[in-house]
Amino acid sequence: MAGLIQVRERPRTAPVTTTPSYTITDNGNTTMKVVVRIRPESQAESSSGAAIITRVLDSHVLVFDPKPENLPSFNSPLNIFKKRAPILGRKHRDLRFAFDRIFDETSTQRDVFEESTKNIAESVLDGVNCSVFAYGATGAGKTHTMLGAAGSPGVIFHTMLELYRCIGRLKDEKCFEVAVSYCEVYNETIRDLLNCTIDGGSLELREDSKHGLVVSRLSRHQPKTAEELLGMLESGNKNRTQHPTDANATSSRSHAVFQVYVHQRPRTAAITAQMTCAKLSLIDLAGSERATVTTNRGARLREGANINKSLLALGNCINALAENKTKSVHIPYRNSKLTRLLKDSLGGNCRTVMIANISPSSLTYEDTYNTLKYADRAKQIKTKVVRNVLNVEFHVSRYRVIVHELQQEIAELKCKLADGIKPPPPVVKQPPETSDESKRLQDLVRRVYGERLRLRKHMVDLDTQERETLLRICRKVDQNAAYYISPFQL
Repeated sequence: MAGLIQVRERPRTAPVTTTPSYTITDNGNTTMKVVVRIRPESQAESSSGAAIITRVLDSHVLVFDPKPENLPSFNSPLNIFKKRAPILGRKHRDLRFAFDRIFDETSTQRDVFEESTKNIAESVLDGVNCSVFAYGATGAGKTHTMLGAAGSPGVIFHTMLELYRCIGRLKDEKCFEVAVSYCEVYNETIRDLLNCTIDGGSLELREDSKHGLVVSRLSRHQPKTAEELLGMLESGNKNRTQHPTDANATSSRSHAVFQVYVHQRPRTAAITAQMTCAKLSLIDLAGSERATVTTNRGARLREGANINKSLLALGNCINALAENKTKSVHIPYRNSKLTRLLKDSLGGNCRTVMIANISPSSLTYEDTYNTLKYADRAKQIKTKVVRNVLNVEFHVSRYRVIVHELQQEIAELKCKLADGIKPPPPVVKQPPETSDESKRLQDLVRRVYGERLRLRKHMVDLDTQERETLLRICRKVDQNAAYYISPFQL
């Protein structure tokens, strides 16, 4: 695994106190966003003469198994439907489903990204947990949608490109730490796809009140660019368990979970800081399959049984969450390791996007109907989205780190000034005062205050003398008045 950077925990030289703070980003619950993608017909489906069972009315409404009279004219040059043999024993006819977005056979990987996961990057940088997972039957195009090919990258690569673009726009204001992990759930065991040298190859799930659900010994890596991240995805996908089956020549026999951890804090150095944490999960689920159709035997049959078991547990969770009118309903997350990993994505603090992949051919009639039915149920799942903010208080010994960060910021500002950016207005600094000058100023202040006290005392004495003089004058006037009083007036 050349070029991968192993994340190691740095030893802390000073205690750090963290206080979680959560802020609700909306006024209530948020429903899961569900989009549907219809893949083009394969060569085998086209040559078999199978009927087309899907019709896109607009960007939000899909008709499953439309009636012949509801199909457009076959002579129309814009007709994308082909005349096929009728389906025998149809149970459902002319059903309409409404979703947040529907992509037809002509949609590109870029179109799917623009309409489904482009805003995910901004939500992650806002401190909100986000998840994207592809759901559908074997051969429906889930892996192609999520990972893509060398000349046509999928949703994961486009989403990470957008994430790094947003980080580059904010790197002058904040410091970012991005780490990724890639694992798979194969036969109810968890394997690390980026570090296959772990003894035993099986990882365990751990859950506590502080860190939530974590996978023990799962390696984390720090890609610097989106291109380096694509190399990690290609390396991890090569280690993923894939075997050819009758339904798909390169069938994924495991559920792949790619997670991105983003930590950010302001660049302003201080003893206290507000750190924002978010997790982005991108999941490529294995496809459901029927043993009677794939004719698998031996190890492939056991793999298919475990895949169907985990997807059945996922379907039970979706049904319980969709019907969760009261808090007394039990959600069976622990029935499978897949549902335990997706616990936060389905009904917790997370903004979730579900990409349901279906085939337009009648050869996958039951699988397409089941996928649409579960996607329609998933629209009713509600999650409460909050921002994950940690108030971090560092020890005073962090002064050394603060000084180092300030020196780096000064160096960057000098580089910007050298490139011709207008410098900020200069700060006028007072000349430093010597000890003799300070002593002289102190003596001058003492003399001024002493003179002020002396003058105030003299004013008080003058006021006292004035009052005494007025009192003597009044007494003298009274005495003279009594002397000049006539006896006849007595």
